[in-house]
Amino acid sequence: MHRREFLALGAAALATNARPMMRRTVAASPATEPDAAPAARLYNGIALPSPWPPKLTETLDTTQPPSYLRSPPAVIPIDLGRQLFVDDFLIEKTNLARTFHRPTPYADNPIVRPDKPWEQLGGRMAMVFSDGVWYDAADKQFKMWYMGGYGRSVCFAHSDNGVHWVKPKLDVQAGTNIVQSATRDSTTVWLDRAATDPARRYVLFRSHSENKQFGQSVYFSSDGNHWGGRVARTGSTGDRTTAFYNPFRRVWVYSLRDGWGRVRGRRYWETPDLVRGPAWEKIDQPTMWLGADALDAPRDDLRVAPQLYNLDCVAYESLMLGLFTIWRGDKNLPPGRPKPNNVCVGFSRDGFHWSRPDRSAFLDVSEHQEDWNWGNVQSAGGCCLVVGDELYFYYSGRAGSPGDGKHRDSAGSTGLARLRRDGFASMDGGEAGGSLTTRPLSFFGKHLFVNADVASGGTLTAEALDDRGEPIERLSASACVPLREDKTKQAVMWKGAELSATAGRTVRFRFHLKRARLFAFWVSRTAEGKSDGYVAAGGPGLTDRDG
Repeated sequence: MHRREFLALGAAALATNARPMMRRTVAASPATEPDAAPAARLYNGIALPSPWPPKLTETLDTTQPPSYLRSPPAVIPIDLGRQLFVDDFLIEKTNLARTFHRPTPYADNPIVRPDKPWEQLGGRMAMVFSDGVWYDAADKQFKMWYMGGYGRSVCFAHSDNGVHWVKPKLDVQAGTNIVQSATRDSTTVWLDRAATDPARRYVLFRSHSENKQFGQSVYFSSDGNHWGGRVARTGSTGDRTTAFYNPFRRVWVYSLRDGWGRVRGRRYWETPDLVRGPAWEKIDQPTMWLGADALDAPRDDLRVAPQLYNLDCVAYESLMLGLFTIWRGDKNLPPGRPKPNNVCVGFSRDGFHWSRPDRSAFLDVSEHQEDWNWGNVQSAGGCCLVVGDELYFYYSGRAGSPGDGKHRDSAGSTGLARLRRDGFASMDGGEAGGSLTTRPLSFFGKHLFVNADVASGGTLTAEALDDRGEPIERLSASACVPLREDKTKQAVMWKGAELSATAGRTVRFRFHLKRARLFAFWVSRTAEGKSDGYVAAGGPGLTDRDG
């Protein structure tokens, strides 16, 4: 079935090498507690308002910072995960400049092409349309699920290194790598590392039309290849609907396509129970959630107001990472070009409200019509993997049919882009140097670590401050052993003193940088520097909480 047929059915039924992108100087907000009565207090000190989730009648205004940035907790616990500088949550004062970075596309993209007979059906496709890319620590394999043929099937591939992929011959549909042949739009495959039942280790969310109404069907599998019968069917949704797990609150979240035939946006539904939780009714509709906004710039050649096409999310270290696919028009210009969507990045510290400080494309289309990603770039379920000192982002693009408007949404493949670990944003000190002072923090770890790039001739030192903002004796900057290397994990040490004496106390850190970039910091319970943070879709040598 062609995608336009999907849309018609839905409408009828429902009416390491990062590159710098942007710099700005931080002006942090005052540290005060929220006034609203909390429904719960999160691991990072943020108080969730009641009712939760918020009941919205229109999408959030993401041009404004979330309330937890305007009124952060008085003391921020940092025992869970690496602490990233993607926003001002952790920063009380600084004269450093923030730089956002984007991943570098792999030179030999695409890494998965539509080269099998069953991938030609309805239009050539071997592309993640969310679907999923995960590292399975039990099998020690990279695993990918993707759309094979236009809206035709879910296919499977595996890899030893995340770059070179094999399409195995499986027994589900003999002689092919098809693991589910039912008609589909987007799907999401999730490796549930918290599953207690081995038969439910993998979850597949299939978006499709049934009785002229779009919704998601949910399936379980022990190996990701052999899927059981449907265990749940959601209430009404739009076609490009996906799902993800929020481990900070232990809930499954449906990222629901809203605006069937209208402006694209997202609705929100959360549940701890995948089987009984998603059957919403008209009297209890999922709340409005997110859309594009005034900071999402239209393309000069199309001059169309952007819309939010899709949102894939995952827990990464101490926050939720969001990949926002932005629709920027669909005018078939030039003839044969797919929609020039691209993917932007966002961050959330409560799982609902989002900060999108950098609106440039994180995963972009190519402006060269010969390229595999000339249009319709989309993200993968699971968002990214942690592979050594890098993050691997898998994404799809479509080559279209230059000069031919009839088949322009075809020729889909899957590519790879790589980013420094924690490398979304850095706080930078130049030749003159600068400093950054955190808000008041609490922790029970004993060892301070940083992810930092210190240039030749540069230095990075740190000091711990007491509740009055004064350097703690023997933990001052002058007693700190200067860091002079480029490493994603390096210990901060003081001469003749240990950080363990401050565990359980309210402490600020002040970092001093000269010719250096600071990406993240964390206090570890171990001398090896494990952060106890989440590692997105996993990676070799890592467990779920092994950052």
